[in-house]
Amino acid sequence: MAVLLYYPLVNPPTEVVHQALLYWDGIASVVPTEPEIREAVVGQPLKDLEQRQLYTPVTHAQDIVTRLGNPELSAPRPYQRASVVLADELYRLAASGEPPRPQWPPDAFLYTTKVSHWLERQLLQLGMARGWPSEPWGRLAVAREVQELVVGVLAREIARYDTERSLFPYTDRVAAQRQALQPSPNGRALAWEMELGKLLPTPATGTTLAEVLAFREKYTDERLRLMRALHRLLGDLRRDYEHPADVLAQLRVELEAALSDYRLAARASRFVWVHRSVTVTVGLAAAAAGSLLLPGLDWFLGVVGGYALNIATREIRPVVQRRHDHDFSYLHRVQTTLA
Repeated sequence: MAVLLYYPLVNPPTEVVHQALLYWDGIASVVPTEPEIREAVVGQPLKDLEQRQLYTPVTHAQDIVTRLGNPELSAPRPYQRASVVLADELYRLAASGEPPRPQWPPDAFLYTTKVSHWLERQLLQLGMARGWPSEPWGRLAVAREVQELVVGVLAREIARYDTERSLFPYTDRVAAQRQALQPSPNGRALAWEMELGKLLPTPATGTTLAEVLAFREKYTDERLRLMRALHRLLGDLRRDYEHPADVLAQLRVELEAALSDYRLAARASRFVWVHRSVTVTVGLAAAAAGSLLLPGLDWFLGVVGGYALNIATREIRPVVQRRHDHDFSYLHRVQTTLA
């Protein structure tokens, strides 16, 4: 199953939910461990989707964070390496000229059952979190930058270690994606970055969840054909990173046909469709680090369905454990409609 893992909050915007239902197998988000808190914070639309097995509340996040950097546990080495990334970033923020301190009233928070005791203590000691005495649900007041860093790094680790599904980190905050992917002093990796919004139209604001679900069921074949073609393109770009134009040339006919069929289905519906910005970051094969690719280098892939596809290289933080099938992260700019 290919599922979007939304972060940094529990409840995604409506546009992101629609995107997940149309082009993936569903959506997931990181939720607090306690059932009573989870029941209170998960919105009704997600609860309805959970009944249909289209929403997954991720509750094992605390297990990962508990192992990250906890010297009292005999954690596997990858967990220890991941903790270094998170700890280094928190210390870097704390030592900066203007460290992100929690405001009051807070503009962001973290559920304590998402971050575990060791990370909670570290945040408090660094002055980057504040207890919430009147808060019955166990939340820490933090700056938005801290929230985006912690949950962004956590989302990438969950995506690597989840063996039941193929999870794709997905956010609607530019800063959150930057925090999750930005290079760390301890290591860098190369990635492609490509805008896919023109190829993934979504219903305009006002379209109901029931209408999207009906379209999803009626046009299953068209949806899956388009998404499979796009994932094949991204997977081949990840592996054959030195010849991106050749990759597109080999898949152009498949992509054109899939996109044409999907457009016919979209026109047959009664929806108004829009194109919103969706940027995918594709982590490249490990060998790319020693190649001649230079960060910031732009490539013109070509035209698919009348839309030009461009990619550019960038440096990102290397993941602790690479997945063999994919290493993709998505940024959805909800308010940005493409002309």
